[in-house]
Amino acid sequence: MPQSLAQIYTHIVFSTKKRQPLLTNEDIRNAMHAYLTGTCNNQGSPPLAVGGAGDHVHILCRLSKNLAIAPLIKELKVDSSKWVKTKQADLATFQWQQGYGAFSVSPSHVDELRQYILVQMEHHRHVTFEDEFRRLCQKYGLPIDERYVWD
Repeated sequence: MPQSLAQIYTHIVFSTKKRQPLLTNEDIRNAMHAYLTGTCNNQGSPPLAVGGAGDHVHILCRLSKNLAIAPLIKELKVDSSKWVKTKQADLATFQWQQGYGAFSVSPSHVDELRQYILVQMEHHRHVTFEDEFRRLCQKYGLPIDERYVWD
């Protein structure tokens, strides 16, 4: 076949370092989500939803056929942390956690996941990031070692 085609939906989740609530300011959080949206687009991985809470983000995107997940996430984290450090003095030491979660998503679940990502602030009034991430890993059959997953 002369044309390469790919439709790989990916749910990406990562937290601030030590889950510090550095994105509690709504304007900064929304600007971060917009910045991550732009970075996904620049990497050829168009986002369908970007959201999160004060200590983490969720990204639902179509992974580029020319890019592996690790380079995409590295670009997202490096670019956005450099950018946000210039926005407020109290964000000068901003860092993302070292690790991440990346989960494949069935096309039939895209709309439901998109809605879930867009209501993260409400969701996290009742559920911690740690419990949410444990649930996601369990749902996808990924065992985690709690000694290493939280940095």
